[in-house]
Amino acid sequence: MAAPARGLWSSLRPLLRGLQTRDLEARRWVRALRRSPVRVLFPSGQVEERKRAPDKQPRKAVPEASAQEQRHKRPQETSPSPSTPHTWEEAGLRYDKAFPGDRRLSNVMTIVKSRPFREKQGKILLEGRRLIADALKAGAVPKVFFFSRLEYVKELPVEKLKGVSLIKVKFEDIKDWSDLVTPQGIIGIFAKPDPVKITYPKTQLHHSLPLVLICDNLRDPGNLGTILRSAAGAGCSKVLLTKGCVDAWEPKVLRAGMGAHFQVPIVNNLEWETVPNHLPPDTRVYVADNCGLYAQFQLSNKTSDRDWACDRRFLKFHKCEEEDPDTKTSKDWLPKLEVQSYDLDWTEAPAAVVIGGETHGVSLESLQLAESTGGKRLLIPVVPGVDSLNSAMAASILLFEGKRQLRIKVEDLSRDRSYH
Repeated sequence: MAAPARGLWSSLRPLLRGLQTRDLEARRWVRALRRSPVRVLFPSGQVEERKRAPDKQPRKAVPEASAQEQRHKRPQETSPSPSTPHTWEEAGLRYDKAFPGDRRLSNVMTIVKSRPFREKQGKILLEGRRLIADALKAGAVPKVFFFSRLEYVKELPVEKLKGVSLIKVKFEDIKDWSDLVTPQGIIGIFAKPDPVKITYPKTQLHHSLPLVLICDNLRDPGNLGTILRSAAGAGCSKVLLTKGCVDAWEPKVLRAGMGAHFQVPIVNNLEWETVPNHLPPDTRVYVADNCGLYAQFQLSNKTSDRDWACDRRFLKFHKCEEEDPDTKTSKDWLPKLEVQSYDLDWTEAPAAVVIGGETHGVSLESLQLAESTGGKRLLIPVVPGVDSLNSAMAASILLFEGKRQLRIKVEDLSRDRSYH
């Protein structure tokens, strides 16, 4: 049986050699067709020289030693260890991946969610891609970004991310610390912005008005955020917050402000003695009247015994009446301010409007400042039986009324110039 097999193999061997030779010759012809000729010989005997293209220079032989070194180096580059951060080759940025038990997110969130720690560390929390983008555009300095998906960070300007700690965490971890109903998967920790160093939008600066808003005893974060949006929309030159107000950089205020923090300068935590230092010269301070019934009586010269009762609501956490033990009469020490309807002209000079909180009202210091600058109470008439308007609503009405009055003045001035 072995003899016939050997005979068959010996008969097939020349045929296999022929097939191998033909295959080798075919490959040589294909290789020759791919080559670019350097010299062409025509049938007439003419010889044409052709230059080799610069990008098709002959390959240099790679030394054997260097080839071996590259083989040894490649495994080291392609097999990163778990502790090394990932790299973005196109941007040159790196990010860390939080492992189970990583407490960096919880430690930072504990600091930025507490006002004392926030003020001590000088850091704020911004959540959401739009708010973070507005902050970066205004020149706010980021410190750390926590994100659940890499594309959220890649949407941000690359030049703003250099030197920033980028940490990828699970979405569940962000959800646990988020104040949003539907978290957006990215949280930024920024240095507390300085209103002097922030770059505000040019359109905002172009439409800025000689109008300042002073917030007095505003404790509700939602109200303050809405008021800041109205101030930015009306074109206020700045917003001053006195001591007793909620922190302007609290997460709930930032969420309600919708980016207004980076459109209008905000000066936080001021003492009343320093407020005049932040006002333009010759500014008149007006107080929003949150006791419309008393003001309507005063306007109609029908004041009665209800004046003091209403003044007690107007100044809720100050004692509004003192009794002299000798004469048994009350001392009238409350500053007397003239009451004016909000739709009458009150913007002939640079103006500042004081808005008080709904719970505590305005402070005695605000009334004294208004009296010293020649200001008045501004009345927004309401239907009898209604206690007062919401602070954010009252602020919006007064600010946009001031804007309307200033626009009319500008139009009248331009009309007078055209006549002359």
